Amino acid sequence: MAIKPKYVKQLATLLLEKYPQSFNTDFETNKENVEKLTNVESKGVRNRIAGYITRKKAGSAASA
Repeated sequence: MAIKPKYVKQLATLLLEKYPQSFNTDFETNKENVEKLTNVESKGVRNRIAGYITRKKAGSAASA
């Protein structure tokens, strides 16, 4: 697993705190929601954020 840049983790954590109901374990849904809720213009950065959120949600679903 690659280490994520600090800003990806920070933004993903902030989005999960502010909009927990907007995200789930589906990457495509998370990708669309990241695009709606942020002003990130880079497709690669958006995908990294969505991927990080997806992994966090999948991990919390497994432990719940």
